[in-house]
Amino acid sequence: MISPDSIGRTFAGSDLATVTQSQIDAFCAVIGESDTSVAPPTFSIRITLDQSQKILSDPAIGLDWTRVVHGDQRFELKSPIKAGDSFSCTSTIESAKAIAGNEIVTVRSDLSKDGAIVVSTWSTLVVRG
Repeated sequence: MISPDSIGRTFAGSDLATVTQSQIDAFCAVIGESDTSVAPPTFSIRITLDQSQKILSDPAIGLDWTRVVHGDQRFELKSPIKAGDSFSCTSTIESAKAIAGNEIVTVRSDLSKDGAIVVSTWSTLVVRG
């Protein structure tokens, strides 16, 4: 069970992530996108997932990754992601609730460039009971 003290807290990622053209090209190839001038909206998960998993893996948070399945994903883009962009990431545990013996956890991750949020993603995780 996730620690109640973790709900509502924002955790800063420790790494700055710089996007390369080859990363965008590879991601586009996988999803069948031919326009590689900007990253597809879902590219941001490549950064936020890595950062939020590091944060949520802290034993003090209490999230049992062996029981987690992905429930839902949402994206809000304020500007496109381009090669050369460098982002910092923060993750906020927005909510956790018990439903039918499972715990539903919602995490918002924000990618910021030069102090402004460029992309927000919401991940809903189901921690099986």
